[in-house]
Amino acid sequence: MSQRFVILDGSSLMYRAFYALPDLMDSQGHHTNAIFGFSNMLTKLLGELKPDKLVIAFDKGRKTFRTERYADYKGTRDKTPEELLAQIPLLHEFAAAFGISFIEKERYEADDIIGTLATKAAGAGHDVLVVTGDKDALQLVRPNLKVLLTKKGITNIKEYDEATFKEEYGFEPIKLIDYKGLMGDTSDNIPGVPNVGPKTAGKLLIAYGSLEGVYEHIDEVSGKKLKENLVNNQEQAVLSKELATIECNVPDMELEWESYAISPDHEKMRAFCDAYELKAVWKNFTKLYGEGDDNPVLEFFMPETVVADLHYTRLQGQDLQKELTTADSLAVSGLFSQEKPFARTQALLICTLPAQNMILVDTDEDLTMVKEICAQKNTAVYNLKAYYQAGFTPADCYFDVELAAYLLNPEASKYEMERLAAEYLPQETKPADFADEQEEAAWQAHVLAQLQPILKAKLSELQLGKLYREIELPLVEVLAAIEQNGIYINRDELDKKGSELEYRLNALQADIYVLAGTEFNINSPKQLGEVLFERLGLPPVKKTKTGYSTNAEVLETLRDKHPIVEQVLHYRTLSKLKSTYIDGLRELIGKEGRIYTTFNQTVTATGRLSSSDPNLQNIPVRTEEGKAIRALFEPGKGYDCLLSADYSQIELRILAHVSQDERFMDAFQQNQDIHARTASEVFNVPLDEVTSQQRSHAKAVNFGIVYGISDFGLAKDLHIAKKDAKQYIDNYFARYTGVKKFIDDTVEKAHANGYVSTIFGRRRDLPTINSRNFMQRSLAERMAMNTPIQGAAADIIKLAMISVYSRLQEAQVKSRILVQVHDELVLEVMDSEREQVEAILKEAMEQVTALSVPLIIDIHAGRNWAEAK
Repeated sequence: MSQRFVILDGSSLMYRAFYALPDLMDSQGHHTNAIFGFSNMLTKLLGELKPDKLVIAFDKGRKTFRTERYADYKGTRDKTPEELLAQIPLLHEFAAAFGISFIEKERYEADDIIGTLATKAAGAGHDVLVVTGDKDALQLVRPNLKVLLTKKGITNIKEYDEATFKEEYGFEPIKLIDYKGLMGDTSDNIPGVPNVGPKTAGKLLIAYGSLEGVYEHIDEVSGKKLKENLVNNQEQAVLSKELATIECNVPDMELEWESYAISPDHEKMRAFCDAYELKAVWKNFTKLYGEGDDNPVLEFFMPETVVADLHYTRLQGQDLQKELTTADSLAVSGLFSQEKPFARTQALLICTLPAQNMILVDTDEDLTMVKEICAQKNTAVYNLKAYYQAGFTPADCYFDVELAAYLLNPEASKYEMERLAAEYLPQETKPADFADEQEEAAWQAHVLAQLQPILKAKLSELQLGKLYREIELPLVEVLAAIEQNGIYINRDELDKKGSELEYRLNALQADIYVLAGTEFNINSPKQLGEVLFERLGLPPVKKTKTGYSTNAEVLETLRDKHPIVEQVLHYRTLSKLKSTYIDGLRELIGKEGRIYTTFNQTVTATGRLSSSDPNLQNIPVRTEEGKAIRALFEPGKGYDCLLSADYSQIELRILAHVSQDERFMDAFQQNQDIHARTASEVFNVPLDEVTSQQRSHAKAVNFGIVYGISDFGLAKDLHIAKKDAKQYIDNYFARYTGVKKFIDDTVEKAHANGYVSTIFGRRRDLPTINSRNFMQRSLAERMAMNTPIQGAAADIIKLAMISVYSRLQEAQVKSRILVQVHDELVLEVMDSEREQVEAILKEAMEQVTALSVPLIIDIHAGRNWAEAK
């Protein structure tokens, strides 16, 4: 008899639940928002779908048969947040208490488990429903098998059968793998064919039926460049199709039909909900199965919500001016065109307060007027930097909701409007679909208007208002400007470096083939393992289920066993250098030969800025390869040199200030070499007799102390015995008693308060500081030690950027800031202004705040970034 079989993509749905809801924690510091969201979704699905059988499929780990085939598969994905990872064991407990089968398998993804179970059940005539947030699953759609795709969050679901899929895509569901083979998939880092997008891939499939059909009719493909790309990347396209194909015959996986029945255990579920303080999850459970009886209720109740009135009117000229100038405050949501950082305002949706009238402005003349009014009136926006780059006048009357949310919860990974609305405005519900982008902008303006007073009050409550007003808000103008400045890169030298690396890689490849006695794919771990451990007979260090491990750690241990190992390591280094920097930077060169990075103000928990697209902060500093990359960056037209201003040992100077340790402060006040002075203290030798090794060890201790290093960690870093490392640390604290007291007091206060803060008021909550889990508690204690130091360093460089930017403007010089790399500022300077700019830098950066020890900067100039460094 046919039954309804529901398969949940646990990995996808838990991920979506995590990002759809605000961070929730119990009193012990366990994160629970993903479990709560998953419970909501499960309750809804059980109530609506009423399955006979149900199973949860989950990813076992990142290493799968696909990563064996292509090491970079999903390689561009961000690391899974620790807050989400910590909830995976909770999902196991939740599923067990609910009596739901939970399946995961080594080397396979949840998709493969789903594909195997779903196709077998559908083939047996059952009604199969796959619930996922991953579009890859649509390839499984067939008779008796539908996919329910979560479109936004975890509640808005679209059902796909064969007809629905074909109507949307124009071809059969199984052809989705051919589609991915042609266009690739950036989310999974599947390469596809360069410059083949969705439209081109769709047309090719409709015309020729499959990836193989495209290549069988390659001579018929129109467009010289397209045909050339297809021909040159055939192997890559075939690989991409292979990677995109869900495995529907996972070994040793049969339908175990009776085990998929739901068998709830009230006692286990009650214990689970009590342990993690999940009252809402217990409430969901009892909606379905009561307090303990055997009769399921199968009802789903949604909390009462308010649907916003998003009706807007178009006002112009004097009517618009009167409406805006008489309003107490404004909430503005913009629609922009062109690539950042050179945005252009297309339209604005404005919510006026207190009237809450919604207005659309979309003419150039009126947009100009609105920009002037916004700079004089309390105005709430999201991502203020985009507005500045689109021509809004910088002013201190703006309230950036994204920035405020970041300061209130710097541990959160994202601050999307939808998530902020869910966290702070639980009565609000976002429409499932918007009629157009104007309506969506109207919803954002409506939400911004309500978020502003809530977030302002919270900033005040947590004493974060000053940090927002004096550091984060004025920094937005600086970042907007330096992003638009960009940095010039010498394309000719870049191409020359690329050709040089290509030549060196080819030569290395030839040498490796000679040493191996055969040709093989050096980038294939499987083939490399066979060459090293079978053909050449090297001793295997570590084996996996799929063969020999050839990761960097393994190769390092084999470096002296055979000359091929050194060559392979060098090949990997140069290959990564070429793909990441040479090829990657070439694609990002914009107008005037400049590269325009993005500086992220709301990413790191410590307050540091980060850089992306490209990451200019991550170019290696000390290696020759890194210096070669930095040498490609030069002053642009009209400028003569690049100038680097770098704080000297800022974190240690902050440690001296906050600890008030007399020996530490004395070393900086006398302008002594702090590492040599520390070596003198720790090893009890005269300062002038400190050896280079002693200084090196003292340096490791100095910086290790800032990051809460253990004797085990120090021993590993210095390649010394653990007892010797412990002795170093003990001697250090015996001499620097002020530092020891500061660290102990900071950790003690963190345990008492649940957070730490910097000397400028930046705050970081530490919810696991009192956790019963030793690992979580220890990590939180290390964060308590280093956050006040790292955070203060971030605050100081931000204040320095604001001061330098302001003074350069006041001086009306052409020289300008291009890049910030943690403690370093890089400027583009004219020779005629260099002396003036160096004076500005020295005064602005060294006098930006008063510490108990002097702040010192090092200034260097050069014809390129490498010389300036």
